[in-house]
Amino acid sequence: MPPEQSQDPVVTPEQLCIGLFVHLDLPWFSHPFSFNSFKIRSADQLKTLRELGVTRFRYDPDRSDVQPRGTAPAAIAVAQPPAHVEEDPATCQALAAKRERIARLAQRKRQVIEVEKAFVKAAGVMRNINKNLFARPKECLDEVDELVNQMVVAFLDQPEAALHVMGEHAAGEEAYFHGLNVSILSMMLAKDLGFSRSQSQLLGVGALLHDVGLADIPERVARARHELTTPERNLRELHCDYGVRLGKQLGLSEPVLRIIAQHHELADGSGYPRRLKGDQIDPLARLVALVNYYDNLCNPGDLAKALTPHEALSLMFAQRRSKFDGQALQVMIRSLGVYPPGSVVRLSNDALALVASVNPVKPLRPWVTVFDPNVPRDEAIMLDLEQEPDINIAKALRPIHLPPDVYEYLSPRKRVTYYFDADSRQGRNP
Repeated sequence: MPPEQSQDPVVTPEQLCIGLFVHLDLPWFSHPFSFNSFKIRSADQLKTLRELGVTRFRYDPDRSDVQPRGTAPAAIAVAQPPAHVEEDPATCQALAAKRERIARLAQRKRQVIEVEKAFVKAAGVMRNINKNLFARPKECLDEVDELVNQMVVAFLDQPEAALHVMGEHAAGEEAYFHGLNVSILSMMLAKDLGFSRSQSQLLGVGALLHDVGLADIPERVARARHELTTPERNLRELHCDYGVRLGKQLGLSEPVLRIIAQHHELADGSGYPRRLKGDQIDPLARLVALVNYYDNLCNPGDLAKALTPHEALSLMFAQRRSKFDGQALQVMIRSLGVYPPGSVVRLSNDALALVASVNPVKPLRPWVTVFDPNVPRDEAIMLDLEQEPDINIAKALRPIHLPPDVYEYLSPRKRVTYYFDADSRQGRNP
């Protein structure tokens, strides 16, 4: 127990009441609640707490809405260990459900590890493509087709394929994150917009290769970490035309070439290089342009200007809606959820958490990784908010505003990177 807990006042079970913020000095797996610390919000919670066999509960006066019932006792160092009592059948049932959930969470964590392995493999494929595309074009384009086909199968044949935000240990391939992000998110939208398998395959290839023209732009401009001058910006904008030229040399199909040519065109005519508007832009290119814009807001060259996923979607919808295909933007917001993977959030019980993956069925109820200083970081609690009806996301936070210990624990990525889980249903109740 951390030293500061020694001064927490304690109450007896009889003094508990709704509105009191309590701490349970029990292992997380030995009680039915989602957290060891929480505000009592219902008579059912009150009843369960009194049936745990705990003789003293620590509470936090500053986070409580009320005073304990009766006269609060003097503070003592540690709450007494639970006495052995006959457990109520309802409590036993709740504990059994909790243990089932723990097993499900363990399965989920194993699943996430496999997803991250798949991401590292995909990033390796992208590295090979970038390195050898012009030296061994046929081999590399076959790899592109195979990688995209895996995504087509996942998103079209597995309707609950979920998006995850990658952990820090999946880093090391940053140059290839953007192409993967744009391709993965575009494929997700293609599924929800009812694209055919052949359209989705073309979309995926075009999204992976949309920036191929940057190969002919000097690195200091193509991957600039600074504010571009007007001449540098004009040079960089040529990558769309350069990409079409290179794509023709590689033998890419016309639909893929249109994606490369138009992935910076915007529906209101403010894009480049041709200032196309609305239906003048190819439907597949409109989708890639939307996702490309979003990912560039989250992952700009100058990371100091990076928006959180929540901020990026909010900005695009509230202030820049006219720039995008309206239906595709609505589908992206619905599919990513109001709080996309990678968002740092405050929950309705005041806990801090990182949105770990999207819930494709209920986007407002994602999986989150919870900050709890009493739980080791590598054993961090993951909550499926679909299974937590009493807990909601209250608001999104900027990572920069987190206390250092919380930032270290949750490790929000500087660059937000996504991958998909084709077997997400295994982590859910049937």
